[in-house]
Parts: sequence; C-alpha cells; structure tokens
Amino acid sequence: MYLNDEMTAYIEENLEELKQLIRELAVIPAPSHHEELRAEFCEKWFRTNGFEDVHTDEALNVIAAYGVPAARSPEAFGRERAGDRDIVAFSAHTDVVFPDTEPLLFREDAERFYCPGVCDDTANLAVLMMAARYFVQRKIPAHCGMLFIANSCEEGLGNLKGIREIVRTYGARMREHISFDGPSLRHVVANAVGSHRYRVTVRTEGGHSYGAFGNRNAIRYLAGIIDSIYQIRVPDKEGTKTTYNVGTVEGGTSVNTIAQEASMLCEYRSDDRECLRMMENAFAEIFDAYRAMGVEVEVERVGERPCTGEVDPARHEELIARMEDAVRAVGVEPLRMSSSTDCNIPLSEGIPASCIGVVTAEGCHTREEWVEIASLPVGMRLAMEVMGYYFD
Repeated sequence: MYLNDEMTAYIEENLEELKQLIRELAVIPAPSHHEELRAEFCEKWFRTNGFEDVHTDEALNVIAAYGVPAARSPEAFGRERAGDRDIVAFSAHTDVVFPDTEPLLFREDAERFYCPGVCDDTANLAVLMMAARYFVQRKIPAHCGMLFIANSCEEGLGNLKGIREIVRTYGARMREHISFDGPSLRHVVANAVGSHRYRVTVRTEGGHSYGAFGNRNAIRYLAGIIDSIYQIRVPDKEGTKTTYNVGTVEGGTSVNTIAQEASMLCEYRSDDRECLRMMENAFAEIFDAYRAMGVEVEVERVGERPCTGEVDPARHEELIARMEDAVRAVGVEPLRMSSSTDCNIPLSEGIPASCIGVVTAEGCHTREEWVEIASLPVGMRLAMEVMGYYFD
C-alpha cells in the first residue's frame, strides 16, 4: 500500500510527541461555538511545524493548506467535471460536547488517557496534525491541493457550522472529504445519518396549585406530547434505520405552582431522506394536535443535519473501498456503517466523503472518556496510509 519504511520510522520516532500533543490539546476547553482557545493553539502549532499557508476563518476553522492552486473564476466551477476538482480535505473537529470554560481534567495511567472529549475528537485531531506534518515538512508533492482542517462545531447544537463553512468556501473545488472522528479503528462511515432537532415549548395559564386548581399545567401537556412521540412507529424501510429521542426536559416554577411553561429538546434521525421526511410529518402532526386543544406549542428547529445527497456512486464507492483497504492494511477488519459526522455536509452536496476513527476508545460523551494509548501508533499508520494515496 502507501505506508513505507520512512513513514514507519517517523511514527516510531514521534510517538512521544503525539502523546504530548494530545495532553496539551485535551485540557483546552472547547464547547461548540467557543473553540477560540483550541483554534489559537492549532493555528500556532501548524505555523511552527512547517505549514506555510494557515489561517482561521470566521467559523473558527483552522485551515492549513498545502499545494492548493489559486481559485479559478466561479463560472468555471460549473463547467468542471468531478474528476477535475483540485482539492481534497482532511478534517477533525476541535469542539467537545462539554460546556466547560475552565481547563478540562486530564489524567493517564500506563494504558489510557482519560479526559472529557479525549477521543471525540481530541486524539483524532492530534493524529491528523502529526500525520499531515510528515508530508508537509518533507515537501512531498501532492496530486492535488490538500486542506488539513481543525474544524469547529461538529457536536450537538454546533449543527456542523464549521464544515458547512468549509463546503461553502471550497465545495465547488472539493474532490473528496475525509474526516477523522470516532472511537474505533474499524468504522468506515459510508452514509450520512440526517437529523432534525427541536426545542419545543408549551405554555398554559398556570397558577397557584391550590387556589387555581384545575387550570392547565404546561408540564402535563408537554408530557402528553412526549408520550405521543414515543408511540410513533418508525418507518419500516429495508436497509434503513430511523430513531427518535427526547433529550432534555425542563419547566415549572415550584412544587406549589401549576406550571405555565415547560420545554424539551428532541430529535429524530434517519440514514434515508424519505424516512426523515416521514418523521418530520409525524412530529408535526403531534404538535398540531396539541395546538388544536388550545395549548400554545412553540417549535423551534435548533439543528438540521442532511442525509446523503446525489453522490456519484462509482466515485463514492471507490473512496469507501480505499478506506476499507487502508483499515485492513493496519490489521483491522473494517465495518462499513452509517453515522452523523462532519461528512454529512459534503455528502449532501454530492461530494464523496468518509469518516474513519484513528484511535481505539470508549466512553464518548461522558466524563469518563478514555483513549487506549497502544492504539495511537496504529492510528498514525492508518492516517498516513490514507493520506499517502494523495502524495508521490
């Protein structure tokens, strides 16, 4: 394949530096929409490690470009064939699900690194940075322009803001997009799981629990909406998966107050666009039914992730097969799957994309999250195997 003796030596010689990079990155707080400190760290790191064309955009994406040709006129993009597109993007996200604005707690033992967000996506990002450095410092020619991106706002209500900006800026020129994300070396994401996320607020007249007994309680009606959601039968379409969830509930004033307001965050997901539309209709029917009872139901869509769009099947399959071959090359049997990742955006725009993990980890989205230290050299081999395809 593409991993040679010099790459293997680089991995062995720089393993301790990779570990230290993870330690330094992991403690930097980076809630979605507030990744400033990590962006600053990443931009400085790229600049001091041989990357000459580095900038941070308005969405807080840190973009290290290598061999990217000057942009042609916008009119030319529409005339290009897909094979003529001149940029490949690699990304890993800087944000974590945790709202902390103080340094995150990091600890380690002989086998693991522990820290909130350490696998999702800190260690994956560190591997991307170290792997990219090998090619850039040696000025190895690439077959096309390369973007190495530490992107913002992948998690939750970040709503893929960072990668949306990348596709808006470079999408017409992007040949492929590869994301490093997730807790497994074997997962190869081939299809996007789309989702719609809502904040639903119910309002009633409320009142004193004794003096106004009988008035409508917003909590009761919100509970009814939740119960109705959990009676939805998800679409039964072969080869697809559709889910729903109520994630948070809040409301009320006190134990002796009939609640005037209650709200929730909820979502539905599917890896099929038709099924996603069916869930949208089912949720809307429930909301309308409660409005028909005279209850105020305010629905705000706070997140939307698209499913896979019209991607050229042959080009996309070639990319996925290449990712699977790279995983096998490091001694792991790949598992092709659907998932919700930064790849949703390029896939929705017809750009072949895949997401792989370059660490082994568990506990994602918990404060007990950990990364297996022994997986780091394997992950580096995988990352450099994938990147090596694009270089001489």
